[in-house]
Amino acid sequence: MTQISNHLFCFGLGYSALVFARRLKAQGWIVSGTVRPDTEKDRGKMEALQAEGFRIYPFDRGSPLVNPGAALEGVTHIVTSVPPGKEGDAVLDHHAADIAACGSLNWLSYLSTTGVYGNRDGGLVREEDELNPSSPRSEQRAFAERRWLDLFEDSQVPVHIFRLAGIYGPSRSPLDSLRSGRVKQRIQKPGHIFSRIHVEDIANVLMASLEKPNPGRIYNVCDNAPEEPWRVTTFASELLGVDPPPLVSFEEADMSPMARTFWLDNKRVDNQRITQELGVELRYPDYQAGLKSLL
Repeated sequence: MTQISNHLFCFGLGYSALVFARRLKAQGWIVSGTVRPDTEKDRGKMEALQAEGFRIYPFDRGSPLVNPGAALEGVTHIVTSVPPGKEGDAVLDHHAADIAACGSLNWLSYLSTTGVYGNRDGGLVREEDELNPSSPRSEQRAFAERRWLDLFEDSQVPVHIFRLAGIYGPSRSPLDSLRSGRVKQRIQKPGHIFSRIHVEDIANVLMASLEKPNPGRIYNVCDNAPEEPWRVTTFASELLGVDPPPLVSFEEADMSPMARTFWLDNKRVDNQRITQELGVELRYPDYQAGLKSLL
């Protein structure tokens, strides 16, 4: 009898999915995934990942998988991290039927965002709470979640939803922003907090879930320490031994309209489901530990 190899397919080998994918590849898994084919940078990424031994396919809304049956043949696990747009979720729109027909599949994860909860004025949100997204971008995420869960509710596709807080890690942290000079100000909006998660702990949560699948389950993915952003920047400045940028009020801050949308929501995110149900011990339980490791 031929033994079926573990085979991960990632729709969107982006920042978070790639950390997880590399971890599984190091354990001997077959790993496939998609990269957008639009730009020279994208094509360079495709070549670099192929050189690492990944099976890479071009994919975006305008370029569905050319032969999805062949690409998904033998796939046992799927991560989809492609964000929805105004038109909807491109993965579902193009390949829902192909995924449903993947008989070898025993775990699928959709990477969403805690933005689907909307604003709670600093209150605590849990997975079972009603969603109240406060921006079009978060509304699209909430709609995509419902589509994934509803579409496969009566099928054998084991869908899991992971709502990620603000992601940071190597090359993408307050330390990098300060070093590059991109941070010109610390914005103070008293009592306004954000939750965060280190990219390695996202991979830890996904690993725990694939070892203990629970189809239809939703998980908040964040650390234990929601905090006001200006305090995080101050701590990062102290680690680097540099003066922190000037502290300005939210009302006076120089921000684009897009940047201001990130400040619409103020909430604390409960993470007991990942720590208690999945048994995850966060490697970086707060931003202090995470930033110290990145230094």
